[in-house]
Amino acid sequence: MAESKKVVVVGIPGVGKTTLINKIVELIKDHNKSVKVTNFGTIMFEVAKENGVNNRDELRKLPLSEQKKLQKNAAEKLSKIDDDVVIIDTHAFIRTPEGFNPGLPYHVLQIIEPSNFISVNAKTEEIYNRRMKDETRTRDKVSIATIKKELDIQSAMMSACSVLSGSPLKHVMNSEGKLDEAADQIIKAIGL
Repeated sequence: MAESKKVVVVGIPGVGKTTLINKIVELIKDHNKSVKVTNFGTIMFEVAKENGVNNRDELRKLPLSEQKKLQKNAAEKLSKIDDDVVIIDTHAFIRTPEGFNPGLPYHVLQIIEPSNFISVNAKTEEIYNRRMKDETRTRDKVSIATIKKELDIQSAMMSACSVLSGSPLKHVMNSEGKLDEAADQIIKAIGL
């Protein structure tokens, strides 16, 4: 690869994004490529800690102008990573008191210059069950209808990102027991 591929991977809680990313990393390494996984929210939090934010959950409660500054700083840090494949683990949107704030607004896309977008999905019932079984995380209790709405918003946000950036968008179903299939689809989508 001549230049670094910046692959943005999004998914609402419960789609199995982290597990899928771990599998993708294995496959990329099998292709003798260097790979770095970065979590956009973690980078934002590292910057926010320097400004007195003590809890990652506080990020979404900051004024939107402050969130935009943090997004810009995180994007600038990500744009400097030059592994063969840089996987940017993030969310298409963040629930804020004002509504759904885009996780990848235009100013962030301009800085990151993503090569690919991957939108990880699963059946609403599977997402609901995964959220209920996950005792390692503190998740808000939600209904099937809320999960469907979140998937629809994710799809809309990612379609806009694809249009604005000119980069392809691949929707991948991460169905129960079909992790390898989902990972293979992503590897093909990013050209490995």
